[in-house]
Amino acid sequence: MLRLVTDDNSFELEEMDQQDVHPDPERQTPTPEEPDGAVNDLADETEGTQATEMPPVSLPLLEALLLSTHHPLTAGRLAELLDLPSTKPVRSAIKDLNQQYEAGSRSFRVEQVAGGYQILTLPEFGEPLKKLHQKEADAKLTKAALETLAIVAYKQPILRADVEAIRGCACGETIRSLMEKHLVKIAGRAEEPGRPILYGTTKRFLELFGLNSLRDLPQPENFAPPKSVT
Repeated sequence: MLRLVTDDNSFELEEMDQQDVHPDPERQTPTPEEPDGAVNDLADETEGTQATEMPPVSLPLLEALLLSTHHPLTAGRLAELLDLPSTKPVRSAIKDLNQQYEAGSRSFRVEQVAGGYQILTLPEFGEPLKKLHQKEADAKLTKAALETLAIVAYKQPILRADVEAIRGCACGETIRSLMEKHLVKIAGRAEEPGRPILYGTTKRFLELFGLNSLRDLPQPENFAPPKSVT
């Protein structure tokens, strides 16, 4: 028997004989009824209670898993590591953790990033942390790289020619540098003569900027959000 952990559900796969199974009417248990034909719903209430019961989750262990990784962990992966049948207990435990952090005035929360969960500091601590990491950030991305990355993020999927038209200069080397940093990727080819390459951002881009999806990018008024690039 093989169990697969999925989003809020678990399925059991087993080999079954290929034969017709016919129910035996004599062995069927009738539903107990109250007088005047009222159905006794005690069994249903019991089943409903059992369905809502979730296995306990070790909050210290969940916290340790989130602290020990530099990348977001999906609910499915956390359920697998915690040996849980579904992701429901994980989501509930994350809420409990955040309530504890809030009650204790901690400087961080568990947030959704790039489709997974990660412990991040609160926005009010952004400026001091920015000063701490400013030199490191400057060394990683130049002004030209940030401008190019912003254009790709908001306009993707986009041709290099269109990026260069917006910036007013050649961007080939900059795009290549962003691809080496795993922030930009080839998102396909345009349906036009020559089939030029289209560029888009990566999952690493979402992780680096603390975004759960492209729709979380700051949106100016009357600006359509970028399309998702798979």
